[in-house]
Amino acid sequence: MMNILNLIGRNKELFFQDIKSHETVLKEIVSNSSFLVIGGAGSIGQAVTKEIFKRNPLKLHVVDISENNMVELVRDIRSSFGYIDGDFQTFALDIGSVEYDAFIENDGYYDYILNLSALKHVRSEKDPYTLMRMIDVNIFNTEKTINHAIAKGTKKYFCVSTDKAANPVNMMGASKRIMEMFLMRKSEEISISTARFANVAFSDGSLLHGFNQRIQKKQPIVAPNDIKRYFVIPKESGELCLMSCIFGENRDVFFPKLSEDLHLITFASIAEKYLAELEYEPFLCKTEGEARGLIETLPQQKKWPCLFTTSDTTGEKDFEEFFTDNETLDMDRFENLGVIKNESGFDQYKLEYFSDAITKLKSNRSWTKDDIVDLFHKMIPDFGHKETGKYLDAKM
Repeated sequence: MMNILNLIGRNKELFFQDIKSHETVLKEIVSNSSFLVIGGAGSIGQAVTKEIFKRNPLKLHVVDISENNMVELVRDIRSSFGYIDGDFQTFALDIGSVEYDAFIENDGYYDYILNLSALKHVRSEKDPYTLMRMIDVNIFNTEKTINHAIAKGTKKYFCVSTDKAANPVNMMGASKRIMEMFLMRKSEEISISTARFANVAFSDGSLLHGFNQRIQKKQPIVAPNDIKRYFVIPKESGELCLMSCIFGENRDVFFPKLSEDLHLITFASIAEKYLAELEYEPFLCKTEGEARGLIETLPQQKKWPCLFTTSDTTGEKDFEEFFTDNETLDMDRFENLGVIKNESGFDQYKLEYFSDAITKLKSNRSWTKDDIVDLFHKMIPDFGHKETGKYLDAKM
């Protein structure tokens, strides 16, 4: 198995000391609490579920729309940790469905609810229909599940945000920023915390996960050589979410303290390290056609065709940031976890306007991307949407 930490330029886990310092309290709270993990079969959701499971909760229910991923989650947990005394169950349900509503109505009593469901890809804004689904999943399903939590007397609600919500340039990041606005309104009725964090290395659907797929399918590797990103490993993503859920105060946003000098790395650099682990030398190609043509011969020479190019697709941010200049930070409470401290400020008129506008677009059964972009600009006046007219579906 590859050393993911080595591939992303680190030699130790980021939150090791913070987890160690708080482990006794973590175990005590988790072992005496019940949990619902929504979106628990995605990469981050699985990591969070495993962090909870291994601390022996009283009840752990996992909901996800992906039946296949849920099966793998259970196999992974049984193979790694075995069994717990508490009630562990998984449910293949769509949060927007009547079946999910019935599930909550008939049980729904949890101390902690963690919502990891999200449409996370920049490519989700390429067409107006997927974009509208992203709004439903990232914003309105979040509000729906918070309302359930309030009605059932849940102690704490956690949901995942993204670093791309800080000064967003794409619709995915902006949808999460708007979600955070809705969270502030609901924080007057229930304690809420969230987390912004870096790319999760080798998460499902990510470019790094795609490296695995390309090797297995004997296909060229493609990566941008001009974009640097921060990375956490899947285990760290689970730890970050659990720490925010358990220790976050109302309206707190947790994020990883990452040094730009130590941890920023390009996708192309990771691709080179990845191939070196497999004992292949990257062979730099100039076109997609050349890369596809060489895949039949180069691997026999322990070389792999690669296409490393500059990025020109819509919504790609030149740099990553976890907070903005006008946000208040607590950098002292944890060693490698920073915390954004929020007041309960929100614009009720804006939130109602947004909900009404989306409802109207849906009722007309017709909308354009421009309609939604304009609406997002009303919600986020300094939204720096970066539109190039090019999307990842048009690339290898």
